[in-house]
Amino acid sequence: MRTPSFLTDLLVGRHELQRRVDELTGAALTGRGGALVLEGEAGIGKSALLDHAHNAAPGFRTVRTSGSEFEQELPYSALHQLCVPMLKHLIELPDRHRDALQVAFGLAEGTPDPFRIGLAALGLVTAAARERPLLCLIDDAQWVDTASARAMVFLARRVAADPVAMIFAARSTYTATGLGELPKLAVRGLSDEDAKVLLTKRSPFPLDDQVRERLVAEAQGNPLALLELDRAGGFVPPDMSSVPNRIEYGFRARLAGLSAEARLLLIAASADPTGDPGLLWPAARQLNLDVTPASAEADATGLVELGTRIRFCHPLARSAVYRAADAGQRRAVHAALAAVTDPAMAPDRRAWHRAQASPGPDDGVADELERCAERAQARGGVAAAAAFLERSVALSLDPVRRIERTLHAAQASFDAGAFGKAANLLVTLETTALDEFQHADVGLLQGRIAFTRHADGSGPMLMVRAAGRLASLDPDRARDCFLDAVEMSLSVGRGGAVIDQVLSAARSTAPTPSSPDALDALMVLATEGYEAAVPLLRHALYDIGDPFWTRRPALATMIAVELWDPDTHAAIAAWLVKAGRASGSPLLLRLGLAQKAVDATLIGDIGQAIAATAEEAAIADATGAPPLLHHRLHLAALRGRRDEILRLCEAATAAPTTGGPGQVTNLHWTTAMLNNGLADYPAALAAAREATEHGDLFLTGAALPELIEAAVRCDDHITAARAMDSLTERTQAGGTVAGRGVAAYSRGLVTGIEDHYREAIDLLAEGSLLPYLARAHLLYGEWLRREGRRRDCREHLRTAHELLSRAGAEGFARRAAGELRATGEKVQARSGQTYEKLTMQEVAVARLVASGATSNEVAVQLYISKRTVDAHLRNIFRKLGINSRRQLKDHHCTVSSQSG
Repeated sequence: MRTPSFLTDLLVGRHELQRRVDELTGAALTGRGGALVLEGEAGIGKSALLDHAHNAAPGFRTVRTSGSEFEQELPYSALHQLCVPMLKHLIELPDRHRDALQVAFGLAEGTPDPFRIGLAALGLVTAAARERPLLCLIDDAQWVDTASARAMVFLARRVAADPVAMIFAARSTYTATGLGELPKLAVRGLSDEDAKVLLTKRSPFPLDDQVRERLVAEAQGNPLALLELDRAGGFVPPDMSSVPNRIEYGFRARLAGLSAEARLLLIAASADPTGDPGLLWPAARQLNLDVTPASAEADATGLVELGTRIRFCHPLARSAVYRAADAGQRRAVHAALAAVTDPAMAPDRRAWHRAQASPGPDDGVADELERCAERAQARGGVAAAAAFLERSVALSLDPVRRIERTLHAAQASFDAGAFGKAANLLVTLETTALDEFQHADVGLLQGRIAFTRHADGSGPMLMVRAAGRLASLDPDRARDCFLDAVEMSLSVGRGGAVIDQVLSAARSTAPTPSSPDALDALMVLATEGYEAAVPLLRHALYDIGDPFWTRRPALATMIAVELWDPDTHAAIAAWLVKAGRASGSPLLLRLGLAQKAVDATLIGDIGQAIAATAEEAAIADATGAPPLLHHRLHLAALRGRRDEILRLCEAATAAPTTGGPGQVTNLHWTTAMLNNGLADYPAALAAAREATEHGDLFLTGAALPELIEAAVRCDDHITAARAMDSLTERTQAGGTVAGRGVAAYSRGLVTGIEDHYREAIDLLAEGSLLPYLARAHLLYGEWLRREGRRRDCREHLRTAHELLSRAGAEGFARRAAGELRATGEKVQARSGQTYEKLTMQEVAVARLVASGATSNEVAVQLYISKRTVDAHLRNIFRKLGINSRRQLKDHHCTVSSQSG
């Protein structure tokens, strides 16, 4: 609806911004796609730049969407608008992806695979781009619903190898998920000179200098404010001080003098963000409007274009019209829109309009909103489900249903990451009206909320109180609550005294089970020690009928690590990956891939560790979650990457509740490992002390060998001896070859007895822990050199150097090389491993292709486009000096293909 001259005028002084936009579209035209976020206040010219992108890119097909301040509750509404022009390409998608999008858009019944929706949208966009380069314009991105925002950001980060340009326009205060991670371009105010030029071009009458200066000062460089102030003669009420309010005031001024029918038609248009005339005109008839004169009058305001699509001249114009309406007018237009919205094709939108039309509580509308929440949850729109449920609470007359809905809304808000909102909803509950089960539910949710707050230590005891309420009502659930408290405390690094309190309460409160279980094992461990507890732990872990790890994989993993049982740890990781893929659960699959990476690091398969890490990161990105950190810490520590460890430590410290089991303790343990590898023993000792000082269950044992090595090297023999006693207790009770082997070389450090080193090498050679076997050779070689046995030490140091290099333990390998040089031996520079030449994602692609996967299969697994896979393959072939998939299969560092 905007004329070229209008666009040209609004873009006065925007040459650099236009150039950046043109660069983006120009690159996309050649197959180098990308994204850009235009960031600035309302009216600053972002929408004009979007229109410039459209007009300056004639070779592109343009698709548009816009966020709606009043429609953020509807999951995938903005993504649906963006994809509607491309839906003919649905047939080209794999069945699972096509079904996921159809259900997400309300085009089919069922439950999609939520974390595949981004990949499905990517498939749709890249299919459309094969016909013609694609330009995606997203206005008012700060109001895009959360589910759509995640999918769009997912798209934006994966079109680098496709002819696709995505441009978002967002206010500086946007909160859309992930939008801040994309490249940004600040759109700032005009200079005074440019503002005067714009004013001169657009003013319908000559302005004297004093008026011009006043208008320029009032607009503060905002071009739309400048034009609307000019329309209003330069005067605005003193209470409309912010620029967006001034602009809205200008738009509202255009409503003056309109007939009631024309005004109501505009309000109806503003209340329906789809811009579908097939809804507006039937709604107008519902409102008994005389459409022809009303539409002509509304069109004459210049606020809206009533054509094949309903488009307001600016997003602020739409909100200005809506805000200018009184409550009765809004309810009337929403009721009319609800009446003409198809309940079969758009049930959520219809329920949303009905809710906005309701003057007060209405159980019928509340029921409908609850059904919307169920559909949203099934489509992966957890935030939308929470919003629907919250609105249903406000409309509930029945007090019993209101309590149930409040609890459901609080749980949905928690699941969506809105922890503050969940807490606020719980506060609204009248506790005297709750039954014992509901009291327990409130306590459990309050406990989980407390765990998300770094400084709030009340979580475990809240869950313990909930368990106490359930003890007589539901004994099994009560015991689960105690395990929840233990597991969550371990997961966020709040062990030690906290877990002692939980287990003490469990001993006095928990109902007695029919047979000993994991909670019993933990209570015995806390009171009687490892020798008494290990049989119970093994029973819980290896229960053939109902494997513990299928119910509590995180806690089962920690038990396997504590028992120094790498085979069980590998079995749990493999089960998690398989179950995650089969169920479509992103959380389960991510946990499995993280443990797969840890297992690969433990056995020295660095390529597999990198590949699993890359896939976990891809799934995290697809679901809008932060990547897990514990496996990254372990991998970086083994590789001797100090800078990476520091970066990961910063991330873990900033958000210790999101990083995985024992995140804070884990970072101290891995930092100790890193510094032992780098021979920075004082730093290793400090970190190992931090990792072990609280004696956290299942988190301390793995750090004890690092503490012993660092303490011995720093001549702190008392600390080393105490740590050795603790490690011996654990490994003797556990009885595994791996544990006994690690304990043996640690004992050699403490005692200086040669046979302990020999015992360690013999034991560890029986197992799969290649880096630990290599470290045993290294420690023995170092001891032999210090004993003056130069010839004997070289054999072990050479073995250590070769094994450590193969395992990717670069810090320890350098330490071994330094020891060899000290013996007078020349160390040959080794050729670079494949994983050192390739990026993390390229390693993942290489391993998948080496296993026989097609480009399409790789794209699906790594959440990238097929063109990106092919681009990675070209880089891989170039870096490795090969030219075919067959050669890749035979390459020495990719033959061990990723599994699961």
